[in-house]
Parts: sequence; structure tokens; C-alpha cells
Amino acid sequence: MSASLILEQSPDYVRAITPYRAGKPIEELAREYGLNPQAIVKLASNENPLGIPASAVAAMQAAACDLGRYPDANGFALKAALAKKHQVPQDWITLGNGSNDILEMAARAFLQPGLAAVYAQHSFAVYALATQAIGARHQVVPAKDLGHDLEAMIEAVDPDTRILFIANPNNPTGTFLTADRIEAALARLPARVAVVLDEAYTDYLPPELRMDSVAWVRRYPNVLVSRTLSKAYGLAGLRIGYAIAQEGITDLMNRLRQPFNVNSLALAAATAALDDEAFLAKSFAINQQGLVQLQSAFRLMNLPFVPSYANFVLVKVGDAATVYESLLRSAVIVRPVTNYGLAQWLRVSVGLPQENDAFLKALANALDIEWPLPAARLQQQASA
Repeated sequence: MSASLILEQSPDYVRAITPYRAGKPIEELAREYGLNPQAIVKLASNENPLGIPASAVAAMQAAACDLGRYPDANGFALKAALAKKHQVPQDWITLGNGSNDILEMAARAFLQPGLAAVYAQHSFAVYALATQAIGARHQVVPAKDLGHDLEAMIEAVDPDTRILFIANPNNPTGTFLTADRIEAALARLPARVAVVLDEAYTDYLPPELRMDSVAWVRRYPNVLVSRTLSKAYGLAGLRIGYAIAQEGITDLMNRLRQPFNVNSLALAAATAALDDEAFLAKSFAINQQGLVQLQSAFRLMNLPFVPSYANFVLVKVGDAATVYESLLRSAVIVRPVTNYGLAQWLRVSVGLPQENDAFLKALANALDIEWPLPAARLQQQASA
């Protein structure tokens, strides 16, 4: 059998998948443009600019001496810490190799060819990938103000719908749904539809906007909450996520979960990071400052942007491909979002103040905008 014939035997829906494209790595940009890696500012992947917490580093160092053995397949210590944090039984928790793993397990648990998933336009690319990999049907609901139109998403549910993805805050647009809107949607959805609340960026919400999504898990047996430690907790390189759901859904997820899907260092680091309230508070504070810094600058530059509730901002720059290329040559990496149907926009992660400054200077140069604005223009902008 020829190689081409083997490939032709794979399902059409698998061969039609466009692979996920991650943000450009620093090392790749350095090679392509002959840049000093130390001078490159990466604001492409919504990573924590503070890096990994010292508590997690210490925990990994302690765990490193036992790497000749397999990890704890059940992740007992981490599950115990998560159960305590969220006040749920340990058998309501599923661990994942990042939250992507959780989303894919959920799709595999509830979808098959002939069934359907509902998700919003301009929402996380993995919803589409996970649905297509199973051969299920996409029900993509047009966005409303670049965010979720929950009313239309509920109306899109049909007899074949088995899963509904809600990202809150949403990636890549940074939009946010209030608790009352989500609760109203949950009350209207049929019990046969699994609702995945993807809360990867929830730790960046101001305290007054945070919601008790675990209470919805207690009330609705069809709700699954997905979280990650890649963002505010600074563990992106370790790939650690988790789900909270009632025992029935969790049992299904664990039937699909690969053995040892979370490695020993990730288990140790995550357990330590969950207790590091000081690091989490610092992460929140630096992000709030960065959002103000970036969004204020976009206003001064007269650039449309989506007010963000996450750790990134979506900004409209016109010819995004050309601007992106100019930023790369200035040693700044951001994220083009053409694959999300947003060809005129760029997504920029919040960095440290000096990293944000470097990006803004490079962006102004790419757009031929005077920066920083002279005092006279600043005064004019303030009075406008």
C-alpha cells in the first residue's frame, strides 16, 4: 500500500483540519531575523510576564530527584489542593495536560459523528479543532460585539447538540459575560447538553466580577468548569489544567484521560502555586496596570480596541499582516488573529511595563504615528 493511499483512508474530517498555530517562539524569530533573543519582547501567547513563581520552582527541584518513576496517575496531592480550594469532592476533579486536554476530553466524551457542538464565532480555536477531530457538526453562532451572543447560542441548540462551549472571558477578544446572563442560559438549556465553561482567564477578573461557577456545577449536573494554571499562575510551560464537574461527567472524563497525562514536575509545581497567594495577587496587579497602559495608549493613537477582561487586548490596526511583520523586525512578537476571522486585528498580551513600552513604540513606528505624543496633542486628546 502506498503512503498516499494510506493517507487517503483517513477520515475526510481529519484531513480537513487546519493545525493549531501557536505564537511564534522567541528562538524562531531570533533565527529568522538575526536578532538577539534577549532583546526580543514576546507578547503573543498570553503568558504571565512574571514567569514561574519561586514556590513552584522549589517544588520542582524537590520532585526532580524522583523523575525515574512515573507520576502519581491520580494526582492525589494536587486534587486534594484543588478540592480544598473549590470546596468540592476530589472525585469531581479531572486533571489535564493543559486546559486544551480538558476541552478535548469533553468533546470526546459527548460528541460523535452526527452530533453537534455549539460555540461562538471568534472564540477559542480548540473548540473547532476538538469538534472536527471527532467528525461532529459545528454550530458556530455569529458574535455580538465581538463576544458571545448567548441568546442566539441557546436558539442554535437542536436535537443533535450535545455540547456548548462558553469562554468567559473570551479568547481572543477579551469580552466578558456577567454571572446573571450565564445563569439564565444554564436554566434554559436542556439537561442533555453538556455546558463547558472555559474560565482560563478568570483569575484576571476584578473581584467584583468574579462568579461562583462551582455553584453552577453543584446545581446543574451537565456543567463542567475548565481552568488552567498556565496564565495567572505562571505555569504555561508545564501544561496543567483541570476540570470541575459532578461525579458522572468526571467519571467519563477519566475513562478518556491518558495515563500519566500530567507529569511529576507539573503536579508538584501546581500544588505549590495554588497556595502562593502573594504571586497570584502580584500577577493580577501587574496585569491591571498593563491593561491601563495599553488601552490608554490605543485611545491616544485613535486605534479601536476591545476593552479587555483578560491578560491581552485585541486592537484594530488595519493591515495587520504588514504591521505584524514590522513588529517582528522591531523584535516584538504579538499574535495575528486572521484565523479567527479578524484580519485587521492583532492580539497583544500584557507584559511588564517596559515590554509594553517597547511594543507601543514599535507599533507607533509601524503605523507612522508620532510617539510618545507631544504635550500639545496630549492636552488636546484629554479635552476631546
